[in-house]
Amino acid sequence: MSAEAPPLIALVDDDALFRETLGGNLADAGYGVSEWPDGERFLAAVAAGLRPALVLLDWKMPGLNGIEVLRRLRDGALPCPVIFLTVLSDQIFEEAALQGGAVDFVEKSRSFAILEKRIALSLGRRDPPPAAPPPPEGLTLDHDSRRAAWRGRPLELTVGEFAMVAALAARPGRDISYRDLYDAGRGKGFHAGAGEDGYRTNVRAAIKRIREKFRQVDPAFDQIGNYPGFGYVWQVDHPKAC
Repeated sequence: MSAEAPPLIALVDDDALFRETLGGNLADAGYGVSEWPDGERFLAAVAAGLRPALVLLDWKMPGLNGIEVLRRLRDGALPCPVIFLTVLSDQIFEEAALQGGAVDFVEKSRSFAILEKRIALSLGRRDPPPAAPPPPEGLTLDHDSRRAAWRGRPLELTVGEFAMVAALAARPGRDISYRDLYDAGRGKGFHAGAGEDGYRTNVRAAIKRIREKFRQVDPAFDQIGNYPGFGYVWQVDHPKAC
């Protein structure tokens, strides 16, 4: 099976040197690039079936200016995002571009790194989230189903209990506060019970239930230790006294 084609960016600008430089940077960043020196030829390519993922459009060009090119794209119901690249810095031009249907307006003097970020945002691309660390040895966590197992034996955890175990397991050897564990299990801003520190009672009760459920499948389980006055920790080496 062939690899997925990179997003195609249409670069419409009458400055040949600018097109060459920017086109090379875009290609190095993993995009496909097609270039046109004026709006008329670009619109003709669109009429012939060109469907770019995004258009980088100059404002001041011979013949049709950028705002007219944008208007004709929208009249033709081409929905791809359009970013204006221009030396025009006056706010009136930016307002006209955005009102005309452009998604962004970037001065040509800005660095390519900034433009690349704007392109990624406009295409809905994001940096992938960091991979979740593997759970500690012996613990299995299925975040989609909220199911857990210890040394191959399933645990009957509630959704809130699963979230607390996951919070501890995500940072083995590091103490997790009562407040953070409460927020993990109940959600930030949830009423924390009676008194200013009512959440501590809730967390202690939850951890007691969690330990009991682990010990039902492994009587020697002792991985969840406490840090008096602060919270709990998933122990990786020497268990703390509980």
